[in-house]
Amino acid sequence: MFPPKAVLAAKNTPSNVASRMGRAILCGLLAGLLVLGVAGCHKAPPPAPAPQAMPVAVMPVTLSSVAQSDSYVATIKSRRTTTMQPQVDGRITRILVHSGQNVAAGQLLLQIDPLKQQATVDQGVQTELQQKAQFQYNQADLQRQRQLFEAGVISKQAYELSTQSFGTNQGAYNAAQAATRTQREQLAYYQIRAPFAGIVGDIPVHQGDYVSPTTVLTTVDEDRDLEAYIYLPTERASQVHMNLPVQLLDNAGHPLAQSNIYFVSPQVDNGTQSILAKAPIAPSSGIRNLQIVNARVTWDTKQQATVPVLAVTKIGGASFVYVAAPQGVGYAAHLVNVTLGDPVGNNYPVLSGLKSGDRVILSGLQFLQEGAPVKPLSQGPPSPSAPPTA
Repeated sequence: MFPPKAVLAAKNTPSNVASRMGRAILCGLLAGLLVLGVAGCHKAPPPAPAPQAMPVAVMPVTLSSVAQSDSYVATIKSRRTTTMQPQVDGRITRILVHSGQNVAAGQLLLQIDPLKQQATVDQGVQTELQQKAQFQYNQADLQRQRQLFEAGVISKQAYELSTQSFGTNQGAYNAAQAATRTQREQLAYYQIRAPFAGIVGDIPVHQGDYVSPTTVLTTVDEDRDLEAYIYLPTERASQVHMNLPVQLLDNAGHPLAQSNIYFVSPQVDNGTQSILAKAPIAPSSGIRNLQIVNARVTWDTKQQATVPVLAVTKIGGASFVYVAAPQGVGYAAHLVNVTLGDPVGNNYPVLSGLKSGDRVILSGLQFLQEGAPVKPLSQGPPSPSAPPTA
């Protein structure tokens, strides 16, 4: 059953229609506010401010003269050094010096018991005196025989016999003199003296020891005119020449002396297949005979990029430097792996990894990381591709 037309007409009166329209508008407004509220709850946070560029000191990579050198082990030797060994057998009675003592040329170092040899010398002296007396008698007798022969008292044969006897005795006397001199010279061998001024080495023998010509008594080294013996590989034969600069270093790399090669062997050592080169050393260097040092030989120099030692960072045994690389309108720190040579003073020669004009960061390395913005404070002329410093 449908409602009567009168009832429908009552529901569609103007007031009812307006009321329904108002409720619809109100519901639409409420729905819109609800949508706006939900959208407000999911609004993105504002972007974080960009990090501030850290001020850093930089230095552009430039080319400079870098020595091309290699280090070798060198032995220091004195031009005058000797091993003291006796020339006679005997027992040591006195040791007059100690190891490390400076001695003059001819100074007595050790005394070997000379009593037996002294007795031989004394015996020779007596024999010489005996032959001298016989010689003097025959000399006077010959004079008398000559006078008698000239006077016709004796025959020529008797005179010739007297002359022969004199000659024989003269020879015996001369031989006795020579024997005595030889024994006296032999007596000098019982005194061990320094052949030249120098420093006494180790003395392995003691007073009372019996020694022979094979016994080493000590050494004497001249404390000047030292030389560095440097054995260079044959691969460098074409580069080895006189006056090559040589720097002598200790095991810690500290310089000991500067010199130049002044002798190059014309032959290759058969055992080591190396070339012997010598460099003189000044006495004031403090280097000692037979000391082992490092010899840095400089072959030539060439233009090469260098970086300060303080700019290098070691990571896992590798070498790195931070470079201020252009980024946008400013710069960012960029970590670069580099291959370095041996340090020269306060700089490393760069073998690879950098080029001329790169800006190497010198300060604040402990606070840097890859891509961090930086502000160079001090630098040379910018490279053509780099923007101006911010």
